[in-house]
Amino acid sequence: MPREEGNPRPEKVAVVEEVRGRFDSSAAALLTEYRGLDVAAMAELRRALGAAGGDYKIYKNTLVRFAARDLGLELDDFLTGPTAIAFVEGDPVNVAKALRDFSRTNPALVIKGGLLGESVLDADGARALAEVEPREVLLARLAGAMAAPLQQFAGLLQALPRNLAYGLKALIDKGGASDAPAEAPAAAADEPADPDTSDTPASNDAAEALASGDTDQPAPTADDVHEAVEESTQE
Repeated sequence: MPREEGNPRPEKVAVVEEVRGRFDSSAAALLTEYRGLDVAAMAELRRALGAAGGDYKIYKNTLVRFAARDLGLELDDFLTGPTAIAFVEGDPVNVAKALRDFSRTNPALVIKGGLLGESVLDADGARALAEVEPREVLLARLAGAMAAPLQQFAGLLQALPRNLAYGLKALIDKGGASDAPAEAPAAAADEPADPDTSDTPASNDAAEALASGDTDQPAPTADDVHEAVEESTQE
């Protein structure tokens, strides 16, 4: 134990460097306990993880501690008992799912925790990672969510000319079915002529005004009366 507080032996330095490099370059790392798995089961697990984008490696806990401390990672709680690490080069969700699926038929495999980027995951967090949809599915859903409003907008644009044509047709049909506005009636042929356009002499106007008692008209003079008498004798 005191040796763990110091530096690893020279022959172990290369292994510590390797583990530190794997932690530093991997997208995630899931720590597991594999006690009870036989050689055949371990080979099957490695194949499943390799297909999911993971690399399953076994290191001594002491050397993993040194590498983790060099990187400032608190992984001591996970480094008890036989420990194997699934380093993730691809999608962490796929690797987590592969571990979960294998553990369903091989209960000896236990997920103890892990790293996602620089974040430390406990056992529950590492197992919850397996419930997340794969990156490809999430991207497809995001693309679909973004495309839906664009498709709706394109549909509206396509509908505008069609709706406009329907509206114009309805307006034309409505105008054709309605009755034409009635023409103004022609003036009657026997309508009396406007008094203003008649040929009545001014003297007759004066006489009529006098007879009707229209006080708005000027009073007739003696000449007007004389002219009226002469015209009546001539008729």
